[in-house]
Amino acid sequence: QVQLVESGGGLVEPGGSLTLSCAASGFNFSAYAMRWYRRAPGKGRELVAYISSTGDKTDFHDSVEGRFAISRDSAKNTVYLQMGSLKLEDTATYFCQSLQQGKNYWGQRTQVFVSS
Repeated sequence: QVQLVESGGGLVEPGGSLTLSCAASGFNFSAYAMRWYRRAPGKGRELVAYISSTGDKTDFHDSVEGRFAISRDSAKNTVYLQMGSLKLEDTATYFCQSLQQGKNYWGQRTQVFVSS
């Protein structure tokens, strides 16, 4: 059974940093690319970051390029989203995703609030 469990969300001031974790289980983690999405209040779902199965390729939404980083640890079956220089507009529900044989698996989400 595929499970994705996010953690690390919380309240942070503008300009601050936060690292989200997504612990994966129930599948061969090293074989699949991983993605982080977010949904801000009143907005649609947005792909924030992508990392390939081997970790050698990453991609980011333009709005977070240069501020966010994505990494993965195959020993821990975990993917991370390191968020820096946070802005008010980064406030959102964040969730990780794995696409396997055409089926999407989603985490249960974690909330990030950027506020002074």
